[in-house]
Amino acid sequence: MKEIKAIIQPKRLERIRDAFRQMPGFPGMTILKVQGCSGHQGLERHNSLRAELTEFSDKIRLEIVSPDEQVAEVVQLIHQHAYSGKQGDGLLWVTDVVDVRRLSLPPS
Repeated sequence: MKEIKAIIQPKRLERIRDAFRQMPGFPGMTILKVQGCSGHQGLERHNSLRAELTEFSDKIRLEIVSPDEQVAEVVQLIHQHAYSGKQGDGLLWVTDVVDVRRLSLPPS
């Protein structure tokens, strides 16, 4: 099992969701509204603390726990539908999952 996470532009979510609806056996996903900023070249100067603290943009964070055999397809779909070629498109990463348990099932 792998966990796939992505930070995307909010306007890309509908495209990604529609692509996953076409994918047989899609395992489901969790969506979080987040804010963030990326690293910048050089030192930035702000006129006020308020400007510095409000310089974040709205993003969407996707979280998907997927069987190993579906990871490549899930990653490809996210990348394909989140990509615009512009700075700020987001970030996508995959990590190992050691254990998964459905809480709707009795403990073993």
